[in-house]
Amino acid sequence: MKISIERATLLKAVGQAQSVVERRNTIPILANVLIEADANSVSFRATDLDIEVVDKTVAQVDRPGATTVSAVTLHEIVRKLPDGALVQLTDDGSSGRLTVEAGRSNFSLATLPREDFPVMANAEYGANFSIESKVLRRLFDKSKFAISTEETRYYLNGVYMHVSDADGGKVLRCVATDGHRLARIDADLPAGAETMPGVIVPRKTVGELRKLLDDDDVKIAVSVSETKVRFATPEITLTSKVIDGTFPDYTRVIPQGNTRRLEVDAAEFAKAVDRVATVSSERSRAVKLSLDEDRLVLSVNAPDSGAAEEELAVAYGDDRLEIGFNAKYLLEIASQVDRENAVFMFNSSGDPTLMREGNDTTAVYVVMPMRV
Repeated sequence: MKISIERATLLKAVGQAQSVVERRNTIPILANVLIEADANSVSFRATDLDIEVVDKTVAQVDRPGATTVSAVTLHEIVRKLPDGALVQLTDDGSSGRLTVEAGRSNFSLATLPREDFPVMANAEYGANFSIESKVLRRLFDKSKFAISTEETRYYLNGVYMHVSDADGGKVLRCVATDGHRLARIDADLPAGAETMPGVIVPRKTVGELRKLLDDDDVKIAVSVSETKVRFATPEITLTSKVIDGTFPDYTRVIPQGNTRRLEVDAAEFAKAVDRVATVSSERSRAVKLSLDEDRLVLSVNAPDSGAAEEELAVAYGDDRLEIGFNAKYLLEIASQVDRENAVFMFNSSGDPTLMREGNDTTAVYVVMPMRV
């Protein structure tokens, strides 16, 4: 194999590959990226046996072929090469070495046979549809903060993507929860997604997928089966196993009868929470919200470090209410708001609170209160 490729193109492809490979693994081949060159293109494939990413790019191919080399080492080399460099990758097959040349730099890297590289088996995808990059990005970006990190409840370690009913008909919905907060985000149902099985997309896959979604003009081809999900752009294909488990019935924890309505400037609210939480004890980080006629007082009382209080002008016309929340959860939810105003719907100091952006019901958040 002998190819010439521009540094920026190579860096992007190898960067995607090296973020998928596990740093600590007992199978040496899994630390490698599989480089396959045909007549005029090169593909870079990496896997951790749960996720597989393939980045196909144009290159000058002098001699087709394939080999595998350490993804992290190759990425580090390419990252340190000068901008605009033309990189030449040469593998003669017999020496077990890949030569990387750029300008006056020359590296010789150990390789492993391509036959040892595991390729993820193709699944029969029950649903195939196409969705705009910015729509998919919104679904996952606004929900992923609520993914649980508790390994024992593994079925919460991802985003539940499924078809659901909303006021205007069927929607494509993403839900994540860790038991303390919940995010439910809706988008118009794309053609072809009607038969899609509900799947839990793992946290790591959500992180890798984010790198495919930066270009607003790109359409993402999505394929879903009971066991796998695949997201593809013209250059990159990301295939992942889904979490084998049942996502809990989240509709039961979304409150329906909350009538006390608070409307507040989302950015001002987030800054105020951040300021008063500075003195809170790190363990609980509890912030108390005291609500009265068009007035919100945020306060923290940490006996060992001090106290803080800040008042905000808000729109609130219901009974007086005092309720406490974990500051981190409040900040994360407030930071999801794209519009100016956040609307909180309360019931009592012991019940879950609902939050949305203005009157938009396509993004709904729930947060559990704390005792303060």
